[in-house]
Amino acid sequence: MATSPIKDYTLKGVSSFWQLAQRFGESGGFMAREVAKASDILFEMCSDIRCTKFLSFTANLVATGLRGVIAEMIREGLVDVIITTGGTLDHDIARSLGGAYLKGDFDEDDKKLRTRGIHRLGNIFVPVESYGPIIERFTRAMLQDLYDREHLSTRELAEEIGKRLDDENSILAQAYKKKIPIYIPGIVDSSFGTQLFIASQKRRLFIDLLRDEKELMDIVFSAQKTGGIIIGGGISKHHLLWYNQYREGLDYAVGITTSQEYDGSLSGAKLNEAISWSKIKTHAKVALVYGDATIVLPLILLALYERRGALKG
Repeated sequence: MATSPIKDYTLKGVSSFWQLAQRFGESGGFMAREVAKASDILFEMCSDIRCTKFLSFTANLVATGLRGVIAEMIREGLVDVIITTGGTLDHDIARSLGGAYLKGDFDEDDKKLRTRGIHRLGNIFVPVESYGPIIERFTRAMLQDLYDREHLSTRELAEEIGKRLDDENSILAQAYKKKIPIYIPGIVDSSFGTQLFIASQKRRLFIDLLRDEKELMDIVFSAQKTGGIIIGGGISKHHLLWYNQYREGLDYAVGITTSQEYDGSLSGAKLNEAISWSKIKTHAKVALVYGDATIVLPLILLALYERRGALKG
């Protein structure tokens, strides 16, 4: 039961988002308080040296400038394990190799865009030549380099991609440099995955998902504590939660979503629902922010960086 009174606040004297987040917490109102809570939990999680930090996110975010923010999270040591979707490989490869993603409009005529050879992802325009052909050329060349390797896990494929990309804003490149494993349980649901299938029709090539699962199990069971930063939903969210149930759940969880729970979907499920499945501990510190991750994630990270003094210039 809440006992603290709601306080009015002004913006006078606020010179950082960390200061504003503190006032959000005092205001007691709606998502402002949840943003403040998420900021506090993220700080505690990232300060806990016993905590193995999992990050899950959906591929659509990699088509936006948030890709650089996620790559920065890796550089700053906020992440130990990443679980994402197949499209992350597509967008990261395409954008790292010069694919031009353009500012568009949600209400553009999609029939006209098709005749102009432009894909629409929300209000982002992706010219055909900036997407499929780039990914296909890159993937074919990489698989040719790896011709003698018949069995590859998704973690190994992500590493092979990362070491071939020279882009400081590439999630895969930063993860490779920092030795952060990336797992993609739905890897075939992507342009990259289609190229894997095509290659498998011409040579012996097997994607070893079970090796990925064994590695995730080993990470979970060897961790003293675990925390999850869960951006969006889908298979990446569920995979993060699923494996943590085998240690009775996450100790920390921060989620950002726009999905609602009323259709019973995993994407819309509140994080507290995961407690009933033992995917989050009963005493875990949990915050769920309803909002666009392209707005919310940079704000709570900025509060963290300001608090830690991690970014210099």
